[in-house]
Amino acid sequence: MSSLKQSLALLFGRTPTRPDPASFSPEAAEIHQQQSRRRTREEHNHILEERRRKREEPQRWRRRRWAVLLLVNLLFALSYRLDIQLVEGALTGSRFVGFHMADLNSALQVMLAFKQVLINLLIGTVTVFIAWWLLGGRTFCSWVCPYHLLGELAEMLHLKLRSRGWAMNITFDRRTRTWLWLTFALLAFITSFTVYETISPTGIVSRALVYGPGLALIWVGMLLLFEIFVSRRAWCRYACPIGLTYGLVGATSPMKVQYHLASCFHDGACRKVCLVPHVLDLTKPKRATEAITDLGADCTRCGRCVDVCPTASLQYKFKGLGK
Repeated sequence: MSSLKQSLALLFGRTPTRPDPASFSPEAAEIHQQQSRRRTREEHNHILEERRRKREEPQRWRRRRWAVLLLVNLLFALSYRLDIQLVEGALTGSRFVGFHMADLNSALQVMLAFKQVLINLLIGTVTVFIAWWLLGGRTFCSWVCPYHLLGELAEMLHLKLRSRGWAMNITFDRRTRTWLWLTFALLAFITSFTVYETISPTGIVSRALVYGPGLALIWVGMLLLFEIFVSRRAWCRYACPIGLTYGLVGATSPMKVQYHLASCFHDGACRKVCLVPHVLDLTKPKRATEAITDLGADCTRCGRCVDVCPTASLQYKFKGLGK
């Protein structure tokens, strides 16, 4: 299976499987052979020391990402409150200095509901599509979506409660998101109404920040409580159609997180913090088929794995720049 097909299969909900050793590149096979030998005590202590050192370092990419996310959403709110008309609207649909912009999932819902493509909507959609293709697709989720930040804060509380046995972590079939995406698309087409937009926590929180809170925030609160006590990051992992839309956009994006097999300890720190740990399945021993591999389309480019990796085996890479 080609890397793009495998990436899309994981995006749609396929469970990662152990690759056939025959599919390993010669370089990857040699690295796997070297890494399969038993570690010495000195090597084991070195790994523990590197992990301790990394835990003490500030999480730079998370801080940068939170700063960008807050700045973008604050820009929408202040533009409306101060009536400076720099950015008008909310994340689902807006105008930037008079130029129309449209969230890709919302635009798709509108097109299906009204069975026509308005020129302003088309221009805004194409512009946003190109921008998020360059930036990585699901980068939208971790760097711009306001619900993502709330979900991260809820995740911190979930992990603390979970460590004390006060919360559970029920997992669901990841293919649920694909079926929900198809269901909401079909509902928009049949009912001529953007059904998903009425329950989208991204849209609800964005509009609340700009225009003020409404009753729809009760739904957002219920989702957060579910994620805190029942299932870690349930909405983003198993349900949100927006993530699937932007994942498709970023499938061939030049902005990637790259995995370098040779330096990896296979300690699993990256998978523990990842919103979508299936994209990091290749960091397990004897899973990577190439010495250097791009993470799949479902990766949100949040940088959490880059922050915690003790050997810099995971790095941001913009294809076409540098070596």
